[in-house]
Order: sequence, then C-alpha cells, then structure tokens
Amino acid sequence: MLTTDQINDLHRLYWSEHWPIRKIERHLRMSWRTIKKYLDTPAQARAQRQRESKLDPFKTTIAEWLEKDPSVTAAVIEQKLRPLGYRGGHTILREYVHAARPPLKSSRAFLRMEPPPGERFEVDWGHFGVFDYSGDKRKLYAFAVVEAHSRMLYLEFTHSQTFETFVRCHVHAFTALGGVAREIAYDNLATAVAEHDGRLVRFLPRFLAFAREYRFYPKACNVAAGWEKGKVERAIGYARQSFWPLREFTDLHDVNRQARQWLTEVANQRLHRETRERPIDRFQANALRPLPVIPYDYRDKVEALVYKDLRLHFDGNRYCVPPRFVDRRLTLKADSSSVTIYDRVNEIVSYPRCWRRGQILGADRFEAELAQLRPAAKRSQAQQRLFAVLDGYCSQAMLEAYLRDMADSDRALSRQLAELLELVRQYGPEPVADALQKASAARAFGADYVANILRQQQSPRQTQPPLRLRDPRLNDLATDPLSLLQYDAFILDSGKESDDSSRTETESTDLINHEPSRRDHSE
Repeated sequence: MLTTDQINDLHRLYWSEHWPIRKIERHLRMSWRTIKKYLDTPAQARAQRQRESKLDPFKTTIAEWLEKDPSVTAAVIEQKLRPLGYRGGHTILREYVHAARPPLKSSRAFLRMEPPPGERFEVDWGHFGVFDYSGDKRKLYAFAVVEAHSRMLYLEFTHSQTFETFVRCHVHAFTALGGVAREIAYDNLATAVAEHDGRLVRFLPRFLAFAREYRFYPKACNVAAGWEKGKVERAIGYARQSFWPLREFTDLHDVNRQARQWLTEVANQRLHRETRERPIDRFQANALRPLPVIPYDYRDKVEALVYKDLRLHFDGNRYCVPPRFVDRRLTLKADSSSVTIYDRVNEIVSYPRCWRRGQILGADRFEAELAQLRPAAKRSQAQQRLFAVLDGYCSQAMLEAYLRDMADSDRALSRQLAELLELVRQYGPEPVADALQKASAARAFGADYVANILRQQQSPRQTQPPLRLRDPRLNDLATDPLSLLQYDAFILDSGKESDDSSRTETESTDLINHEPSRRDHSE
C-alpha cells in the first residue's frame, strides 16, 4: 500500500500539474495499474480477517428473546445465556443487544407554539434536593412560571408542594409579572388535576375556584407529553445550570432573595437563543389581565388545641399563646415568612416562620406573664404574707433565695415561716428585714438565727474594761491574735441540730449574752 505522502504526490502531479500517467510512472516508479487504482479510490481499506465471535452461536436465541420482550435488559439475557454455554464478556453482549434491540416507540413530531403576548403562562415544579437547618432537613422545590411569548421567567423556592403553597406561589408570580395570562398550562399535578382520561380532564374543585377568582383558563398537558410546556421545562433546566451552581444559602428567605436578584440581573436580561431578544424587552405587561383589587388569603390554615403548658403544635414546632386560651382551639395561618395565630378573626400573636423542628417559640414571654398573674402557683399562703409584709424593706430575690436555702437545711419550712411572721409582729418589718440580710450574709438559715440577731440589736453587749493583774509584768504581755471563725462555724453547725426548744450552752453564749426565750405557740 502507498503511504499518505505518495498518494498526495500522485494526485498533485495528475490533477494539479496535469502530468501524463507515463511520466508519473517513471517519476514515482510505480506501475500504471497502481496509479489508476489510487486515482479512482485514494483511501484503500485494509483487508480484514473475519473473526468468529463467541456471541455468534447465540445471536438467533437473543433475537427471539428480544422479539418476545423488547425491553429485556442485557443483564437478564446474560443470566439466561450462561447456562447455555456462553463464555463471552458482558460488554460485547451489551453492545450487541443495544444494536439489535428494536425501537420501543417511534418519535413523535410536534408543532412549535408561539403564542401572542399575554396569551399563555406555563407552570411547573423542579426539585432541588434538601436544605439543612442545623441537622433538620427540608426538601427544596422551585416553582417556575414562564410567559410563553417573551420567555419572561418567575422563580420561587419553597419547602412544600401543598395546595396552599402552590396557589400562593401563583399569586406571587401574578403580582411580580403584573397580571394574569388568558390560559395557564400545567402538567398533571396532584394539586390541580383530579383525573385525566384521554383528552378528558377533571380539575380539583378548589383549584377551579382559584382559577375563577383570577380569571384564567387552566389547561392540562397530555400524559407523558412534556413538550406541550417545553418553555418552562427548559427554564427549570436553565435555572439548574445558571443559578444553582456554586451558591451558598442560609435559609429559605436567602434562597429567594438570591433568586430574585438572579432573575433581575441575569435570567430576564439575557439574549434568548430562540427569540433573539431579551425577555424584559419582549414582555408586554399591558397584555395581561388585571389582578383582583383585594387579594385572596391563601395561607396554610389549620386548627390546633392549646394545651395546659400554653403550647399548640404546628409543622413540628410548638408555639405559645397567652394563658387565657388554654383548652381552646385556635386558628393558625402560615406562609413562608410568618405564622399568625387567631381567635376566630382576632389576631393573637405572630411569629417568624421557623423551618427547624422541635423548637418552642414564645415560651419566655407568656410563661413570665402567667407567673405574674398567678404567684400562688409558686408560693404558699404563708410565703405570700411574708413577702407582702417585707415588701419595700428587703429585696424579693434575696428573700426567695433565703427561704430556698432554709428549705434545704432539713428544717420544717412551715414552722420557720410561722416564727418569722411572729418576729415581724414583735419587732416590726424593717428590723426583721435587716436581720434577714445579716443572716443571709452569714449563711445562717433559720428563724432562731434571725431572732438572736434581733435580740442582740435590742440589747447590745456592753464593752468590759480590760482585766488588770497584780503582777505588772503580766499586764504588759502581748498575745497572738486568734481567729474565731472555726469556733463560729462549730456553733452554727451545732445550732442546726437543735431545731426547736433544746439549745446548747455554747451556741447561746456566742450569739447572745442570755438564753433566748421562746413564746409558747399554744398561747
């Protein structure tokens, strides 16, 4: 065989230089038969040997199986061929089955539709994976609307595909585009189409009510005929390629904020490859039908029972309400940004929409309100009387802390409260409040300690003159100062063991100069 360079020289001399074959024969030193052959067919195919394939004995069997079931896979055919003696590889079998398989169905031709301005919207959903809220995962969907004439695009992301969310996205799209088209094309969505049999379509009654309110004609595409709304199909694919990659989001609000910016700056500003115009320039808002003057309320609406802990449940979270609504059923209305709670038509409270799960909202506010309305839930009658008489003389927080620590000291709390109230009657509220503060600072928890402090304040110990010894040298001696803290701690610990009448001599001599007299409570 001749090389590529020899063939090129041959054609150049014959066709460009117009040399005769004899001259070429002498110049290139080849026979005229070779020159004639390569002038007629320059590319000569290599002679190939026919090799026998391991699949050849089974091709008839494979053809019978494919004729019986055209959708059978190469893996199933291989499983059935192995017992028959097939020893070939999987790849050669798969390639042969792909080439030998009859077409499952013939392609259908369709007419491209170019509606006039304001004639047609196309609507569809797209699934964009899962959004993670600190471990709480929510599915993310994209609701897309395309104005068929201009390819003007509206995009909104949601965490659900419920009917209320579906309709609410319509309203947002109509508002953003400035009106409604005469007809809107849908796939066979469960939120719009109840039944589709051939060309007979039955829409959901509440969806038809929505269509009447906004004055458009719904149209459902045929089953498995996505090309009938191909403009919105391509728009969702365009969003996946142009908007979604290399972006980071914090929450649903951030996703929609970035989507609106992308629509304004990129999607509706690009030169469309079919219309050769920008969608924003081709779009004619005045061709759309006007919106209702008063928009309809299509928020998610549920009724929930208020439990005794002030909480009601919605979407995996618990929302709190004022105490007066306990054991009543209230109405919640929610959209993507807020959750509002109503008592019939009266709004009670509104919360930002929380997309996490297991959260409690408003507990601090309404539990504090309940505590103010019902202090008896935390204090007994004796505690309330003590707080009332000492109000203004000492801190409420200090008194609560003192009573709490006194309750932890193995003393009878009811008896201690009765003795403190008796001290208030004997000495007045101000001295008792001052004594309580001193006892709290010394961490002496009990009515007896407060009584000792009050008696010491009523009859203070007089200072005794220093003792003079006969030997003057002894009077001049200076002793090391001693700390009495350990002695005081021993006395206080001993005092805790004697709860009522019995008191040690050591304790009485430390706190007061005389034995404390107790009044008989039976008097």
